[in-house]
Amino acid sequence: MVTGGGGAICGEIARALAGEGASVAIWDLSPEAGRTKLDALPATQPPGLALACDVLDRDSVRRALGQTLSAFGTVDILVNGAGGSRAEATTSPRLAFFDIPTEALDGVLRLNFLSAVIPSQEVGRVFAEKKAGVILNIASVAALRPLTRSIAYSSGKAATLNFTAWLAVHMAREYSPAIRVNAVAPGFILTEQNRFLLLEGEGGGLSERGKRILEAVPMRRLGRPEEIAGAVLYLVSEQARFVTGAVLAVDGGFTAEPGV
Repeated sequence: MVTGGGGAICGEIARALAGEGASVAIWDLSPEAGRTKLDALPATQPPGLALACDVLDRDSVRRALGQTLSAFGTVDILVNGAGGSRAEATTSPRLAFFDIPTEALDGVLRLNFLSAVIPSQEVGRVFAEKKAGVILNIASVAALRPLTRSIAYSSGKAATLNFTAWLAVHMAREYSPAIRVNAVAPGFILTEQNRFLLLEGEGGGLSERGKRILEAVPMRRLGRPEEIAGAVLYLVSEQARFVTGAVLAVDGGFTAEPGV
């Protein structure tokens, strides 16, 4: 199951999992976005499922899980990919830190933290009963190196990384060492959603923001969604069966850059 699977990065994760033979359930707040990603999967890949799900609503998560279990019989992998930011929770020339509304901070923190916790609680019950399973949280390099202006998003993703380590130990010790929990921390990834921020028009070069970002990335380029999917495939595979509580940064060296 891939939450937020209607988006660019998680849609690519869903495609990659299906390409490896998995039956994939795409959960997304927008059923249309989920269906679009599902319809884009090659016909040769296993049957999939696109479900409307609000991962911050426990009843919605339970309904989606019930539908997924009815369709597939069980679940082996949960990718918690839902998340995001909002302008009203980000500092800007028009919005000072002192004036950010509490409700905006709360909304973004919930979106990037509880979006991993609530599905992990519900799907984790299934894993606890079967004594096996993999949870993979999509965090961000903002959790490792807080990004300027991005207060609530960075803090929410940092909470998700802390939760990843806690849950890895809890599930292994309390239920089964065959239940693994890890995270991927994507760097700056070029998607349709942020193309307008990073590039100058259709087919143009880098924007001023894009140039500043690349100055901090040793590999001197933006990442691609499929490169995040490749890291996910490793962490959910049997090749990573001795890996739990880990965070894999896929960032072109951004978090290793000393800045001097």
